[in-house]
Amino acid sequence: MTTNTMPTTKQPVGKLAGRAPGFRKHFSRNRFLYAMLVPVAIYLILFKYAPMAGEIIAFKNYRLSDGIWGSSWVGFGQFEKLFASRDFYVVLRNTLLLNLYHLVFAFPVPIILAILLNEVRAEWYKRTLQNLLYIPHFISWVALGSIVIALLSPSTGFVNSLLKAFGLEPIYFMADKFWWPVSFIVSGIWKEAGFGTILYLAAMSAIDPTLYEAAKIDGASKRRQIWHVTLPGIRSTIAILLILQVGKMMDVGFEQVYTLRNDAVTSVAEVISTFVYTRGLVNLQYSYTTALGLFQSLIALILIVSVNRIIKAMGERGLW
Repeated sequence: MTTNTMPTTKQPVGKLAGRAPGFRKHFSRNRFLYAMLVPVAIYLILFKYAPMAGEIIAFKNYRLSDGIWGSSWVGFGQFEKLFASRDFYVVLRNTLLLNLYHLVFAFPVPIILAILLNEVRAEWYKRTLQNLLYIPHFISWVALGSIVIALLSPSTGFVNSLLKAFGLEPIYFMADKFWWPVSFIVSGIWKEAGFGTILYLAAMSAIDPTLYEAAKIDGASKRRQIWHVTLPGIRSTIAILLILQVGKMMDVGFEQVYTLRNDAVTSVAEVISTFVYTRGLVNLQYSYTTALGLFQSLIALILIVSVNRIIKAMGERGLW
């Protein structure tokens, strides 16, 4: 006795079942959002990923007349020349020191400002303070640098006028190798600290208000509330911004340094970005400065990956 069975079609199982139709439905429902990503993707491809092909210049003796592919191959010759140069170690030291100063003195300022603003209860006063703190961010370094130089002028500057009023000698802030880094960091704080509070204030707004009420019931002072409620509430935001900041340890903003520096402080003000501009674009040493840029990017990658792992090992969310 035989039993007739109908042929069956093998059906996909698990997560594969319905994945394609589900994705098509999701894409159709959000097609306009995906369309908005197209210009961003094109920008990243053209200006971020495509130029990476030019890194091959670091391994060649590049000449404009020969082009990238026609220039002679020198292997690691440019890197050997770079590491044998005393100027390289000077600009590397200056870049790392200025970023270290920024990490120690400037990084905590937006956190402190956000905590202080978060405690202000008069909304009109809070908004006024926020606007005053945000304004410098929207001023270019060309304009803001001129203001800083004018304020610190040894003859007519407001700061030195105050020093003279107290019977002190005027200080040549922008021409002194000790005071120039101080002026650099303080001017950077003035420009960016206020705007940097936005992320921390947004993180604080997500903290459950009942946590503050419970802390008050337990008799916690305002300082204890900040320490045990506010700071833990924004800890993940601090961790992510710290990773990004450490990732920029090999980079100092070109505009700020170029605007504020002068020949008297070149030994402490020459950083990688200005060195690349001077040697690469002005003196046409393209291969040499491309090798420096490649080295800079490699160290930055190592730093950001390492700090991200450390942050995740401490129980916080990393960038990935």
